[in-house]
Amino acid sequence: MSLLNPVNKSFCLEQLCASNYQKLFKLIPNLLTIRERAVGHSVHHSPLHLTILDQSPYTMTIELSHCFTTDTDKFLEPAVIIRIYQDAKLAEVLSDHARLSVAKAFRDLSLSTEIMDYKWRLNYFLQKWLDHCLNQHYQFNAMSVATDALV
Repeated sequence: MSLLNPVNKSFCLEQLCASNYQKLFKLIPNLLTIRERAVGHSVHHSPLHLTILDQSPYTMTIELSHCFTTDTDKFLEPAVIIRIYQDAKLAEVLSDHARLSVAKAFRDLSLSTEIMDYKWRLNYFLQKWLDHCLNQHYQFNAMSVATDALV
C-alpha cells in the first residue's frame, strides 16, 4: 500500500497522525459537535458517512466510509475506524474494512517492527484518502449533523 518506507518510522508515524488530524478537521470542521452520524456530500461522488462510535473528554472514535449504494447496510467502504486524540491533536487508524486492528493482527507485542509497518500502512492510506476527499470538496453541513434523517 505504501511505497514510502521512512527510516525513523515512529517519528514519521506521529507526524502522519498529526497531519491526518488536521485533514479530518478540515474535511469535517464541526466534527466535535456531531453526536451520532453525519453525511458528507460532493458533486458526482458517493456520499461520505461518518459514525461516532465512542466519545470521551479527550478521545473520540469514529468510522468513516463511502457508501456506493443506496442501502447503507450493504456496502460501506473503506470503513476506516479512527481514534482521535483531541489533547494531542492526533488521528490514528485502528482498522479498516480489509485489515484487522493491530491488537488482533499481532498477538505478539515483541514484533514491534511489524506492528509499526502495519500502523504506517493504515495511516498512510488514511492520509491519501483524506487528500482525495478534500480534493473532491466534500461538505459536512449543519443539516447533515441531524441524526434522525440519516441512514
